[in-house]
Amino acid sequence: MVTRRLWCDTEAADYARAALKFPGLRLLLRLDCEERQGGQTLSPETRYFACSLDPWQVTPARLLELARGHWGVENNLHYVKDRWWDEDRHYTKRPGLAERLAILTGAALAVLQLTKEDAEQPLRARADELCWHPEQAITLLTQETW
Repeated sequence: MVTRRLWCDTEAADYARAALKFPGLRLLLRLDCEERQGGQTLSPETRYFACSLDPWQVTPARLLELARGHWGVENNLHYVKDRWWDEDRHYTKRPGLAERLAILTGAALAVLQLTKEDAEQPLRARADELCWHPEQAITLLTQETW
């Protein structure tokens, strides 16, 4: 069973907006998630968010939805790029090269995700297979319909 507690603070947001010169800041959030099984806490976790949404027009349910959506991006994009392609450890002194490499890995991931309905393998297995068979990757990239 997972319990989520959401804390919203507009006063601290006013202070942070002025002190940090963060002009759009209107709401600070704290989200406590606690997973329990058999009366024992398995994984307590606290996350903090800053947002520009109007605190009087957004519901707690919508804030929870947005927080979960944020982690969907983190888990489906950044985690894949960091763990599979070790993007955080790429180092170069050539100006612009790191950005170009990030664009290429992002494009490769986008192609793999856009074509996942046609594949029988999970995303990681397809990426590994395409590394070993570049002719399949070229065919995949040159298809007219995705």
